[in-house]
Amino acid sequence: MSSAVLKSTNRDTSYERKAADDVGTLATNVSPVEKCREFLATKGFRMTRERSILVEEIFSDHEHFDADGIIQRLAQRTDGRRVSRSTIYRALSLLEEAGMLRKVARQDGRDVYEHDYGYPRHDHMICRKCQRLIEFQNMRIHDLVDEIAAEHGFRMEGHRLEVYGLCAACSRPPQSRHKKLNLL
Repeated sequence: MSSAVLKSTNRDTSYERKAADDVGTLATNVSPVEKCREFLATKGFRMTRERSILVEEIFSDHEHFDADGIIQRLAQRTDGRRVSRSTIYRALSLLEEAGMLRKVARQDGRDVYEHDYGYPRHDHMICRKCQRLIEFQNMRIHDLVDEIAAEHGFRMEGHRLEVYGLCAACSRPPQSRHKKLNLL
């Protein structure tokens, strides 16, 4: 039942490392690139050099991201490994369909993604003021959702819980009084 903020800048490519927010990771036998390759084969597609570069970049750290952020990250690379904008958008849809990514909160009208492959079930709290995303795990929530699905004979494939409000920093009262009040 830990909770923490996702703001990792670590570029570690180990697939079994702890995420920056410590929701943990799940051991996987297959790297994200191989998992994507397997999925693409089932759809009759192949793993192109661009798709491979994109998957490596996306799974190089555990951060929430949007398509524009990935486009910028890839444009900043100096090794000449570029990916076209249209390939990025198509590949994000394929990775979501493969169960490797999932959409989370929309910010400023943009879809925000997170890794789904190799990470445990978790939910999000989203600050309406600063847009901070806080990941948390709570087994009681997961058990309750599983129980409700079973009661209705519903075969659940997943769930998404997003709690909106103000984070601790944004809900704190101001540190100092207004300047005019200090004259009293």
